[in-house]
Amino acid sequence: MENQTLQRLRQGEPLALTDLLLLTLQLSIPAILAQVSTVVMEFIDASMLGHLGSNEAAAIGLVSSSTWLMGGMCSALFTGFNVQIAHAIGAQREDRARAIVRQGLALTLLFTLVLAVIGAAISSPLPRWLGGGEEVAADASRYFLIYTLFFPASMLGWQASGMLQCSGNMRLPGVVQSVMCALDVVFNALLIFPTRTVTLLGFSIPMPGAGLGVTGAALGTGLSELAGGGFLLWYLLRRSSSLRLRRGERLKWNPDTLKTVLRIGLPVGFEQVVMSMAQVVSTRIVSPLGVIAIAAHTFSISIESLCYMPGYGIGSAATTLIGQSIGAKRQDVTRTLAWLTTLTGMAVMTCTGVLMYCFAPQMIGLMSPDPAIRDLGGAVLRIEAFAEPLYAASIVASGVLRGAGDTLVPSVLNFASIWLVRLPLAAFLASGMGLRGVWLAMCVELCLRGVLMLVRMGRKRWESVHDVIR
Repeated sequence: MENQTLQRLRQGEPLALTDLLLLTLQLSIPAILAQVSTVVMEFIDASMLGHLGSNEAAAIGLVSSSTWLMGGMCSALFTGFNVQIAHAIGAQREDRARAIVRQGLALTLLFTLVLAVIGAAISSPLPRWLGGGEEVAADASRYFLIYTLFFPASMLGWQASGMLQCSGNMRLPGVVQSVMCALDVVFNALLIFPTRTVTLLGFSIPMPGAGLGVTGAALGTGLSELAGGGFLLWYLLRRSSSLRLRRGERLKWNPDTLKTVLRIGLPVGFEQVVMSMAQVVSTRIVSPLGVIAIAAHTFSISIESLCYMPGYGIGSAATTLIGQSIGAKRQDVTRTLAWLTTLTGMAVMTCTGVLMYCFAPQMIGLMSPDPAIRDLGGAVLRIEAFAEPLYAASIVASGVLRGAGDTLVPSVLNFASIWLVRLPLAAFLASGMGLRGVWLAMCVELCLRGVLMLVRMGRKRWESVHDVIR
């Protein structure tokens, strides 16, 4: 699965603009598929539960910010290792890359086990801490508990996916994510709903079911991630041409590697905690608005994710491209790749924003038959559609800067944008405009964040921020 153009980049061969554009698309499309598939799984859970009732959907929405917080903390750890892998592969230091893989997986296992224990311990009181009412607290607690039980295995799968992507293998993670979506549908259909009769093409078909509701949704997602992540981990360790385990190679803790993980990962961890805590505060702002607002907020986030996940896919490709080009010391193409990926992301998310604006009520309608939820969700999605182009700029430019090891300044910019603009404005507007005010504040902040990231990327200092090859 070696990309020939990427190999030419590492070997120092000349590349035309058309080659770089093709390379951007070749890495971006599978990465987009992987990211969208991830959101589709959340969409499936929310949609299926939405047809049971608004309380079930609100239960997942209540704890979603906490699950993002746990995942975000791990993504910071992943970034610290994955950027080093991309640089090592770019420098054609595969032995170095494999050593980083071994350290990364071992540390992730230890870290996720600790987080899982903490998560399980707080699963019972967490919904009440977040302002949830009695009608959703029990389901939200069970969902979060099951999430934490699957957490270590899920995160190892995600890390394996990121390591493969940073080595240049974008295709396999995308395919596996699609399979995981199919498995999620099957598991959810069997676990969420009770035994029932389904009419298909005029035929009545008995459909078995466990009738577990929210618990079934958590189990279905966990089982599908366990299957897909397990396969990716096996492929990484046994089949990857550059990263698989070699006879005689052992786990050795390299202080330079761990120091670089801290240097790159800590700002990302800070950023993820800031953003996830902002989601927690946002949930606290939305919770007093009622179950309809919570459900509409939850569904709208899931749908908007379908629009911005292509940006995260392109951002992931940008991290790989920039990381390998810097590792290969290809300053002649680094800046061109940075702008190509960023402009591609903006173009794609402009298109998804237009689609979201046009079909917002219909998209919400797929997730809930409640007219009040559909009307409110459609309204806030149309507000958010105007932010998508600059939101794309912030996502992909951040991926570019991460590939170069420049994580501190972008993290500070994100902190300032969210905590000094979005949250105060959301709290102010919610009192008079309700959920629409919360989403208007989000739209304003995302546009500002995009401008800040473009300004940072427009400067040349990030191209030589860190040399992570030792």
